[in-house]
Amino acid sequence: MLKESVNAAVTSKTTPDTRSAEWHFGDRAFRWLTLAMALVIFVLVFLIGWELEEGSRLALHQFGPRFLISSDWDPVNEKFGALPFIFGTLVSSAIALIIAVPISIATAVYLTELAPLWLRQPLIMFIELLAAVPSVILGLWGIFVMVPWLRDHLFPWLQKCFGFLPLFKGPIYGVSMLAGGIIVAIMIIPIITSVSREILRSVPGLQREAAYALGATRWEVTRIAVLSYAKKGLFGAVILGLGRALGETMAVTMVIGNSAQIVASLFAPGYTLASVIANEFNEATGNLYPSALFELGLVLLGVTVLVNVVAQLLLKTFAGPSVKPQH
Repeated sequence: MLKESVNAAVTSKTTPDTRSAEWHFGDRAFRWLTLAMALVIFVLVFLIGWELEEGSRLALHQFGPRFLISSDWDPVNEKFGALPFIFGTLVSSAIALIIAVPISIATAVYLTELAPLWLRQPLIMFIELLAAVPSVILGLWGIFVMVPWLRDHLFPWLQKCFGFLPLFKGPIYGVSMLAGGIIVAIMIIPIITSVSREILRSVPGLQREAAYALGATRWEVTRIAVLSYAKKGLFGAVILGLGRALGETMAVTMVIGNSAQIVASLFAPGYTLASVIANEFNEATGNLYPSALFELGLVLLGVTVLVNVVAQLLLKTFAGPSVKPQH
C-alpha cells in the first residue's frame, strides 16, 4: 500500500511537468516553423537579386553607374542606358496612383459606410471580377477601345483646356505615357479598393458610435472616426497598388508606345522597365544586349525596394499614431 501511494504521488507530480514540457516543445517547434516560412521570403528576394546580378555582370562591368543616368539605347552599337525606362516606370505609376487612389478609397468608403445591402454585394463581385481580368485582355481592350477614344475625345479636350502646361503639349498619337498610366490605374483600382474595404471594415463600431453621440454628421463620422483611424492601413493599400503598378508589363506595353525617350508631354509615347524587358529579351543577341536587359531587371527590383522603403519611412514620419490618446 505504501509503495502504491508513493508511485501515485510521483506520477501525479511528474505528469504536469511532462505535459508542460510537451507543450513547450510544441510552442518552440511552431515558432521555428513559422520563422522558417517567413525567412523563405527573404531567401526568395535574395535569390532573385543574385540571379539578376549574375546575368547583368557584363553590363555592370561595361557601363558601371553611368547605366542609370544614360539615355542611350542602341542595341546595334551596343550603347545602353536605363534612364528613359526608369522615367517611364515612375511617371506611369504616378499617373496610375493619381487616378486610382481617390477612386479606390471613395469606392471602399461607399461600400463600407453608405451602400445599401442590395447593391453592396454586386459591386464587390464586379470589383473582384475586374481584378481577375488578365492584363493582356486589358491591353487588347486598351488598344482597340480606350486608345481611340482617348485620341479622339479626351486628349483633344485636355489639350484645349490645359494646353498651356508642358504636360499637355505636342502631337496626339493615342498610344502615350498617359494612356499607359490610365491602363495601370484600371488594373490597380481593384487591389486598392479590396484592401481598403477590409481595412475600413476593421474599424471598431465604437468609433462611429462615439462620433454620432457627439453630434457628428455622417460625413464627419467617415472623415474623423473612420478614415483618420484607418489611415495607416489605407496607406499600406496604396503601397500594394504601387508595387503592382511598378511591375505591370503586358497591358502597359500594348498602349504606352514603347519609345525610349524622356519628354515632358504626357501625350508622347514612353517606355517602362518591365515593357522593354518583355519586348526585347527574345530578340537580344550577343552577350552585352541580354546582360543590359538583366541589369534593367535588377534596376526594376531596386526601384521597387527603394520605393517601398521610402513609403515606410514616410508612413512612420508623417502618419503618426492612428488614434491619439484622449486626456
